[in-house]
Amino acid sequence: MHRGTGRTSGGCQRMMVLHSVLILFSFLGWALGYKQGDNVTLYVNKVGPYHNPQETYHYYTLPVCRPEKVHHKSLSLGEVLDGDRMAESLYYIRFRENVEKKALCQLTLSEKQVDELREAIEELYYFEFVLDDIPIWGFVGYIEESGFLPHSHKVGLWTHLDFNIEYNGDSVIFANVSVKDVKPVPLEEGAGAAVGGVGVGGGSLTVTHTYSVHWFESSLPYSRRAERLRDYSFFPKTLEIHWLSIINSLVLVVLLLGFVIIILMRVLKNDFARYNVEEEGGCDDLDQGDNGWKIIHTDVFRFPPFKSLLCAVLGVGAQFLTLATAIILMALLGMFNVHRHGAINSAAIVLYALTSCVSGYVSCSFYTQINGQRWVWNIILTSSLFSAPLFFTWSVVNSVHWWSGSTQALPATTVLLLLGAWLLVGFPLTIIGGIVGKNRAGSFQAPCRTRNIPRQIPAQPWYKHTIVHMAIGGFLPFSAISVELYYIFATVWGREHYTLYGILLCVFAILLSVGACISVALTYFLLSGEDYQWWWRSVLSTGSTGIFIFVYSVFYYRNRSSMSGLVQSTEFFGYSLLTAMVFSLMLGSVSFWSSLAFIRYIYRSLKMD
Repeated sequence: MHRGTGRTSGGCQRMMVLHSVLILFSFLGWALGYKQGDNVTLYVNKVGPYHNPQETYHYYTLPVCRPEKVHHKSLSLGEVLDGDRMAESLYYIRFRENVEKKALCQLTLSEKQVDELREAIEELYYFEFVLDDIPIWGFVGYIEESGFLPHSHKVGLWTHLDFNIEYNGDSVIFANVSVKDVKPVPLEEGAGAAVGGVGVGGGSLTVTHTYSVHWFESSLPYSRRAERLRDYSFFPKTLEIHWLSIINSLVLVVLLLGFVIIILMRVLKNDFARYNVEEEGGCDDLDQGDNGWKIIHTDVFRFPPFKSLLCAVLGVGAQFLTLATAIILMALLGMFNVHRHGAINSAAIVLYALTSCVSGYVSCSFYTQINGQRWVWNIILTSSLFSAPLFFTWSVVNSVHWWSGSTQALPATTVLLLLGAWLLVGFPLTIIGGIVGKNRAGSFQAPCRTRNIPRQIPAQPWYKHTIVHMAIGGFLPFSAISVELYYIFATVWGREHYTLYGILLCVFAILLSVGACISVALTYFLLSGEDYQWWWRSVLSTGSTGIFIFVYSVFYYRNRSSMSGLVQSTEFFGYSLLTAMVFSLMLGSVSFWSSLAFIRYIYRSLKMD
């Protein structure tokens, strides 16, 4: 992109304007028109083990052809977070001009470098190039295992690449690389004989890298070139159209919700009929001659312990609910296509910072309603409830990547940028939201007065204990998303491009609906046993879905993936824990507000003095 800086200020300004226009065109998805013979830059990006998608290294860490001075491409925040480190290559490709077996460079590899290549090929290293924002994948070498007695183990290096590029008019539509009809150069341990122009001797190996370029006309318009990339299958296709599975889950969820709602409404109807036909009397008389959820009407709105922490959980949960909804809607609008590297990462960071005002507002508003006094501490707790675990987890994961030399380790400039985004945008918006919430908070609006002396809670049967409610309340929402969860994991921890955002929106709505209904049902059973400590119980019951999601992540790692090694395992389990925490906060918030609305409804419907 940058071939010269110019010596005059006017030249510098023109180059800056041109570079900005190119970035804008790329972001908006506009085609960059080429004329025949124009240079089409091919960037080398990264290499890594095939089965560890997040363990990637810069392409030039391998002993390969490289320019004397490496020029890196300017990357977006999302690309950096995705581990991209694009740099200009020695491949010289001109638009619509074929090339046949052109020499790239000749390398004399030392014995150590040969061993390095052998190790990379044995670990199934693949490379990623980028041409006109189109990723190109291929394997570094070839490995063959054959026979038992005697056992044969052959390792070969691909020294010739065929680039096949499709175009329509003046635009590049698709590109891939192949090694068809090409023989790999054997990388034998120790010295060996010369093979096909490859010299071996004195512990060194001389190889000549070549490449060919073939252009093919395509009828696919530029606006639909993402479809061509989705149909390409370098990586195994595990995502299929799974409407049948979703319909099956939807039917089960509808039956479950219908069962809970109908049964609960019938029971409430009988309760209302029984309670409201009793002869009129004072509250004390009701307490002596009745049992069930009505008898605790003077305690059910008694404020819980750890009020600040509860409000912080509700605030951060509301923030992630807003964030998830916004991401899915943006995806449905087509703002994330396969050619915009790291677009979802960038959007998630920006939205997380902007939605911080939601967490501050919800947390401080409810904290004021339940007579909280330390609202400054509440804002600090809200802002750090998720950001502190996130920073700790990222520190550990990034340190492991830095130690291994992976491109997933963030540069210092990116770290400072993210820290500045939180300090200058996220945290101030949390404070502003908290101040607005505190000033606009009304009264708690409890239908019943609360006594000064709390009522003694009777002993509860085992099936009403917190652990049992957490198991029930966590498993049912998890079962509603278990099918879709596999596809999400295959996208996040694999190399699939998720495109069924309409299904994802349906599953997200199902998840929230199941969580709300299960929470209401469990809260009713809790109150029926004269236990009024529902505040934290409602959060924990459905919030335990995060535990099931983390258990599933362990199952996925062991049984559904081939990931291994310290680098990949640290990132997988670290961010899986954070994902489980996000689901717990989000569903815990939905569960609490559903239970609170239900309790206000049933006690407002009673005829009490």
